[in-house]
Amino acid sequence: MTLLRNPKQRKLLFSAGLSWMFDAMDVGMISFVVAALAKEWSLEPEQIGFLTSINSVGMAAGAAAAGILADRFGRKSVLLWTLLIFSAASGLSAFATGFGILCVLRFVAGFGLGGELPVASTLVSESMPAKERGRAVVLLESFWAVGWILSALIAYFVIPDYGWRIAFGIGAVPALYALYLRRAIDDSPRFAEIKKAPVSLSKRIAIVWSPEYRKSTIMLWILWFTVVFSYYGMFLWLPTVMVIKGFSLVKSFEYVLIMTLAQLPGYFTAAYFIEKFGRKFVLVIYLLLTAVSAAWFGNATTEGMLMAAGICLSFFNLGAWGGMYAYTPELYPTAIRSTGAGLATSFGRIGGVIAPLLVGFLVGDKVGISSIFMLFFVTIIIGALAVLFLGKETKGTELL
Repeated sequence: MTLLRNPKQRKLLFSAGLSWMFDAMDVGMISFVVAALAKEWSLEPEQIGFLTSINSVGMAAGAAAAGILADRFGRKSVLLWTLLIFSAASGLSAFATGFGILCVLRFVAGFGLGGELPVASTLVSESMPAKERGRAVVLLESFWAVGWILSALIAYFVIPDYGWRIAFGIGAVPALYALYLRRAIDDSPRFAEIKKAPVSLSKRIAIVWSPEYRKSTIMLWILWFTVVFSYYGMFLWLPTVMVIKGFSLVKSFEYVLIMTLAQLPGYFTAAYFIEKFGRKFVLVIYLLLTAVSAAWFGNATTEGMLMAAGICLSFFNLGAWGGMYAYTPELYPTAIRSTGAGLATSFGRIGGVIAPLLVGFLVGDKVGISSIFMLFFVTIIIGALAVLFLGKETKGTELL
């Protein structure tokens, strides 16, 4: 791939990818930590749902704020600040003395996390040639799988013997990486072109909802909400669901680690198909197969079926995430790109707030896992249909 032969582009992709990896490691960590905390602090299902949701509340606020600021002050500076915010809050979470304090710190960590992701994808998207742009952003997203694998490994080898506080302490490491990133990457060349004549916030929001972009904005908001709702509802509860299905804490961590490994080939196949068949093809097909996998997982009756369905769920769901991050920045011009992407991401994060809470209440009310996962089946189908009927293809087009 020409992308891999260009040293500057390769360095940007790898540098931004590592920050993405640290984000995923932190998000993944909370899903394993709550399973341990539920036992140590005797948390109710509703409390588990609240703790995972408060992280998404922060992500929603962070995505909107960072997207708006990145169109005013640049992608690089906002990327660095969000990285510092989330890593500091994650490290401090290791010293939480109670449920309330931990919730506050997870909100702050979520703010940094939510802000970094759309800004990083915008920066990479704007810095790549049209024929490699989609593949580059999907490969950036593949670092998310690496982060989840690291969190699963930390959960499996660290939490049972050393406790959840050490796991959160490891989350402070990205603060050191931000110091390297400050010198390693440059801001987007496209942002440099518009920096001399910035567009006001009110005008940027007006353009996002103008007749020219309204259809794309509606499609993106539906897509982001349905994907984030289903992802956080399913994956943040996955270790706990495995415990509910009768597996020990250590065994559930082991199985989730195996399922998580399937994320990487999901990303890599999506990276190949996205430049061959287009963004809409990848999103619609991968979302439909995610929906089928969710229904299968919820109704699995044997250990083998549970593992196979979980692997398919990871493979297709994360491939769809890669396509979504590649697609989103391409639908707006440079002057409002980060704002448009940030607002869509922020609206999607509302789904990430609602889903873990909803699952917590449903589990508390003894609703079956099969019924819960059928809810996700329907949600994902809605997202696929939105892309199919409202989305436009951006494969190979030059950014405005």
